[in-house]
Amino acid sequence: MAAVSAQPGYDELASAYDEAFPVAYTSAVERHAVAIFADAVLASGLTGTVLDIGCGTGHVAHDLSKRGIDVVGVDPSEAMLALAAKRYPDIRWSQGDARISHLAADDRLAGIIARFSLIHLDPQVVPEILTAWVERLQPGAHVLVAFQCSDDAAEPVVEFPHRVARAWRWRPDALSTALTAAGLSEKWRSIASPDDLHRYPECHLLHQIPV
Repeated sequence: MAAVSAQPGYDELASAYDEAFPVAYTSAVERHAVAIFADAVLASGLTGTVLDIGCGTGHVAHDLSKRGIDVVGVDPSEAMLALAAKRYPDIRWSQGDARISHLAADDRLAGIIARFSLIHLDPQVVPEILTAWVERLQPGAHVLVAFQCSDDAAEPVVEFPHRVARAWRWRPDALSTALTAAGLSEKWRSIASPDDLHRYPECHLLHQIPV
């Protein structure tokens, strides 16, 4: 993807994004974290939908579907969803944001995965959104979040430059605390160091609604 100075949003950059990220994962750590989430969802025995919030062009939703999970991809970008639907027509796609208020209120969820999507939300609204998730999740449901993380001990959240939209890096403990305050319990985390493909450390947090 060519460097851009402005942040035109995912609709305008959907095709370029699709070319830049033609597969679901850019590291073995990402693949492993999603596999842990999928195994936890299946082991819970819950029936119901798993939401992939910020699903983008749909590769991870497709991976979850192949594993036997009933997944719905959610994204605010119409252009990204169009690419996802064209490539994976058997999966359900829904245009909407992380508040998931556009979904049927009686749809009790078996899990939520949000990979590198919470980073684009103003940190002040994240607790409200996590509470909205918990209200829709069944007891025993799992949540996996992935995000570029910060190790700044003085600031729990710091804004960082992003090519597409405003974005914030969270300290892992700070986001885990927010998830716990919403009613979830941490089960597992991983933190990967920066490398040639990743400018910042990246964290995966797996939480669960108490049974």
